Amino acid sequence: MMIQERIKVLRKLMNEKKMDVYIVPTSDFHQTEYVGEYFKARKFITGFSGSAGTAVITMNEAYLWTDGRYFIQAKNELEGTSVKLMKMGEPNYPTIEEYLDQALPENGILGFDGRVVAMKEGQLYEKIVKNKNGKIVYKYDLIDEIWEDRPTLNTGKVFDLDIKYAGESVESKLNRIRKVMNENNANIHVLTTLDDICWTLNIRGNDIKYFPLVLSYIIIRMDKVGLYIDESKLSDNIKEKLSLNKVVLHSYNDIYEDIMRTKKDEVILLDPDKVNYALYNNIPKENKIVEKRNPQILFKAIKNDTEVKNMREAQIKDSIAHIKFMKWLKENAKDLNITEISACDKLYEFRKEQGNFIGPSFAPISSYGEHAAIVHYESSPETDVEIKEGNFYLTDTGGSYYEGSTDITRTYAIGKLTKEMKEHFTLVVISNMNLTSAKFLKGVTGMNLDYVARKPFWDRGLNFNHGTGHGIGYLLNIHEGPTGFRWQARDYESHPFEENMIITNEPGIYIEGSYGIRLENEILVKMDEKNEYGEFMKFEPITYIPMDLDAIIPEIMSEEDKKLLNDYHKLVFKKISPYLNSEETKWLERYTRKI
Repeated sequence: MMIQERIKVLRKLMNEKKMDVYIVPTSDFHQTEYVGEYFKARKFITGFSGSAGTAVITMNEAYLWTDGRYFIQAKNELEGTSVKLMKMGEPNYPTIEEYLDQALPENGILGFDGRVVAMKEGQLYEKIVKNKNGKIVYKYDLIDEIWEDRPTLNTGKVFDLDIKYAGESVESKLNRIRKVMNENNANIHVLTTLDDICWTLNIRGNDIKYFPLVLSYIIIRMDKVGLYIDESKLSDNIKEKLSLNKVVLHSYNDIYEDIMRTKKDEVILLDPDKVNYALYNNIPKENKIVEKRNPQILFKAIKNDTEVKNMREAQIKDSIAHIKFMKWLKENAKDLNITEISACDKLYEFRKEQGNFIGPSFAPISSYGEHAAIVHYESSPETDVEIKEGNFYLTDTGGSYYEGSTDITRTYAIGKLTKEMKEHFTLVVISNMNLTSAKFLKGVTGMNLDYVARKPFWDRGLNFNHGTGHGIGYLLNIHEGPTGFRWQARDYESHPFEENMIITNEPGIYIEGSYGIRLENEILVKMDEKNEYGEFMKFEPITYIPMDLDAIIPEIMSEEDKKLLNDYHKLVFKKISPYLNSEETKWLERYTRKI
């Protein structure tokens, strides 16, 4: 009833503004994947709490579009509201653009807050509106007018990422960026994405839960950088460091006025997928705009040698924590009344013991039984359940250390399992190991290799409804482009693999109402050999945690499958046993034994 009342009030405001349709995306002013509490407008108006989705409200209908990770969760959370679920990418469900083309009346008005809609997305809406002889109104945040207790913007302090962690100076990064600007005959680069800004300036912050990012914009010129930020977040030491690179400070929201004063002959480089629609529309029409992907996206995806060294260390730390946790869970699940939340808390404790720990790198997924079939389930006091024998417990969590971020998933057998459960678990292991072992020519993309992971499932008429892997940011976004594993083409994950990229490998299978399985390692892209056929590349696993042998059926594995798993477990023991006591080492030996 609360959601229905909010939509009713929203429609009243829409009527006052003469809007026929109002769009509420999942975004902040910076097109960030996971947003702070202040920006969760879509959750407020629909009740759906997932990290991805767009609400479209008309005077008579309310819809939510989201992807396959959230179908089960959205179905549950939308129950009892008037909001209907639209399953993105599924047959018989229109896209948002197709729906708008049908729902927007002739001469209709489409409304949204232009600061939370990407430029490229807004341009798509422009075409639809033009065909209807209508118009777009993008200057109103209608949700703000009805959200009485809206959280405030965060004011956490910024911290400096020392060169021993960043591996490259701000000066060097700005030089590389300005080289790209020169190549595109641009003398201004507008940057709004928080991870790209933090990477460029070697700063991190506390403005978004789990992600050490800072609400800010920057305008890079050939002789200086304008940083738009709440200055109270910056210490005198950080201000001094920034000034050495000719970084000039401005108030956070001043960028919208300042961009309007750009000189006519200046050429602006910007990313149409990243700059918001309102900021884009404030650029004088006389200025030439060069639309290119932000150069920082590829720069930060290809880790420098210092970052690779540090991220290896972060993975060692996280693997130690996970192995201690796995032992604790296996030995105590029967007697200690462990729940999803208490298990997650215990893993957090093991992580804290590792040193240089900052906090979780994303919202932890701690799920037992049927909850594990909800891909992005988050346990709460209302949903928390005991971890009992006879099913799987799935943990998909990450840690942020000064040495880097981790994203690791393991699924553990708790007590006796059915034959089908073990078969499905074994398929996920085979999938993960096969993808890790892939050898491929330079120039290959994740779309080429995704089949390697899905073949064990597709051969049996099975599938999992999410990507197989994504890039990892270094104390930035946990999902990082421009490379990933996905069988369906997506521009932001279509770049070929490059040496020193770090990608996740996370196949799974989900049986609604029963159980879910996912196994996720991080893998490092490396050069292999060069011969008359070309340059070959390979992956190296840098996550060292056993695949639970209690849930594996060796008989359905080929000899090659067994060898891959045995080799991986041999590596796990070699890497982690030196950090364990004698009891833990003996336990690990059992769970990395040869099959």
